[in-house]
Amino acid sequence: MSFALSILLIPLAIFALLLLGGCIWTAALSRKAEKMVPRLGQMQPVRGGAIHYLDLGPRDAPPVVLIHGLSGQLQHFTYGIAPLLEKQWRVIVLDRPGCGYSERDHDKLAALPEQARMIHECLDALQIENPVLVGHSLGGAVALAMALERPERTAALALISPLTHRQPDEMNAFRGLDVSSVPLRHLIGHTIAAPLAQRTAVTVLTEVFRPETWPEDFLARGGGALGLRPKGFIAASADYMEAVGNILSQEQRYANELKTPGGVLFGAEDNLLPPESQGKVMTAFGLHYEAVPGRGHMLPITAPELCADFIWRVADRAANAA
Repeated sequence: MSFALSILLIPLAIFALLLLGGCIWTAALSRKAEKMVPRLGQMQPVRGGAIHYLDLGPRDAPPVVLIHGLSGQLQHFTYGIAPLLEKQWRVIVLDRPGCGYSERDHDKLAALPEQARMIHECLDALQIENPVLVGHSLGGAVALAMALERPERTAALALISPLTHRQPDEMNAFRGLDVSSVPLRHLIGHTIAAPLAQRTAVTVLTEVFRPETWPEDFLARGGGALGLRPKGFIAASADYMEAVGNILSQEQRYANELKTPGGVLFGAEDNLLPPESQGKVMTAFGLHYEAVPGRGHMLPITAPELCADFIWRVADRAANAA
């Protein structure tokens, strides 16, 4: 081997070592995250994957389904909302397909209609009929997709800080998820995403929760540590990219096809999604709108009592209207 060729191979060797180091570091972070936030529930196989879920409360009570947002997991609801509901509701709280401990076979299943289908299949297997669908953030978009597909089998929509329309401005907290290449997304997920997420966690959480503060137990009790796994980055990036592609076609269906009653709750100081253009706009399609002064985007964590009361009122209003 010539001296010149040897010199050229040195950067490649260094790059390979860095990737190997990233893989090892990522694997260690992933093991630590799963030890901190173990699997809580059961797995329901569906076409294209499996849904991890908890089935809480009386089996003969009215059902409510809790669907978390981007980079989230079911602990966003077990943190505070689910315990407030489970005495009088049958509460199904789940990891969206690909998130938390749920599974999906490929990234295209992050599309909103596919997530809706997979969750519907899970609910069918559990014999859940006419639930109140509660969706937070991106989970709101998924709940809307579910209601559009099965309006006759959805009792009500209780949307908390939901994504409902195309967002023209990039969300700073999620810029790193904007990876359109599937192979590159998986390479990043298995090498550098988790170490970078660990280093920037405080900054990102501050941005997501602003103007409120994030609780010290969020990484464990709120499940935030699961974002330090390759799966966490890959799922979040696919969700982000597919939502950008799907939400426009979905919003065009609201006027003629959204028949489900319900409401939208926003923190008036939401730092991620604009309350007016994502929440208040839904009054044109039959949903009532509420904005809470001084509150931000992460209401299921920072204001579970307020969210539970909102869910109760949405369900009562829908029942009275029926």
